[in-house]
Amino acid sequence: MEIVLLDALTFGDTDLSAFDALGNVEVYQTTSSSETKERITNADVIVTNKVVISDELMACATNLKLICVAATGMNNVDLEAAAQRAIEVKNVAGYSTDSVIQHTFSMLFYLMGHSRYYDDYVKNGTYSNSPIFTDISKPFFEIKGKKWGIIGLGSIGRGVANIASAFGAKVCYNSTSGKNVSRDFLHVELETLLQTCDIISIHAPLNDKTNNLLDYEQLLTCKDGVVVLNLGRGGIINEEAVARIIDEKNIFFGLDVLTREPMIVNHPLLNVKNKENIYITPHIAWASVEARDTLIASVVENIKSLNS
Repeated sequence: MEIVLLDALTFGDTDLSAFDALGNVEVYQTTSSSETKERITNADVIVTNKVVISDELMACATNLKLICVAATGMNNVDLEAAAQRAIEVKNVAGYSTDSVIQHTFSMLFYLMGHSRYYDDYVKNGTYSNSPIFTDISKPFFEIKGKKWGIIGLGSIGRGVANIASAFGAKVCYNSTSGKNVSRDFLHVELETLLQTCDIISIHAPLNDKTNNLLDYEQLLTCKDGVVVLNLGRGGIINEEAVARIIDEKNIFFGLDVLTREPMIVNHPLLNVKNKENIYITPHIAWASVEARDTLIASVVENIKSLNS
């Protein structure tokens, strides 16, 4: 088989040698839209993370039998066109659940504990000149007893809910699809969740129901001091609204996903005054070493199944 990996840079230093046993492998670190056609023309199998595969491109790849999406979401592939052309499309689900759950708490601890402030306080020499052994000028709180609202109770949302409960949080949730129901946690309307929760984490997909789910008006109803974490998809929270409200209200945001990735130059979030109230990571929640190893192993199995 002729196997083409289009954006291997997204896998970092993950070992890709398992592909070599499956056929002739061509690895490209990145692939622009203008380069895709030439690179997939002779491919039997395409492995893509974010590179878009359209009907027009499939038409040029006459040997193409399988498109492996090295991710859960498959919105970068024209699935209808693939089905009409009898081209299989396989994704990988569940590989990053634990990684995303862990990053959710990493973001929360960073914001709740004012880690940026205290790290700078020590490293810039202020602590060395302190008249006392401690500094509590930035009060922090315990998770225990706080109300934690989860938007999107899929496998990641449930995992976060279980750990939050272990910390002693009072967990409630809102299912954006209406399909995920749990007897273990209290279901509430979104309006109630926003108005009453101390911590809010988003673990929902982006679709017609969730696009712009939290705009300025919704964020304005949140409690003073609330921590809002988005580990679902960019677009669920209106980023311009975040940039506005963060300088108007005592509210904290942790964002691992943005509407456009990479982040646009001069993004409004880069110009907020209350920089300590926002923590942005470059879409890394999915990418623990273990998650990436699992992802690649699953893609390899998807290719092996082609002839089984």
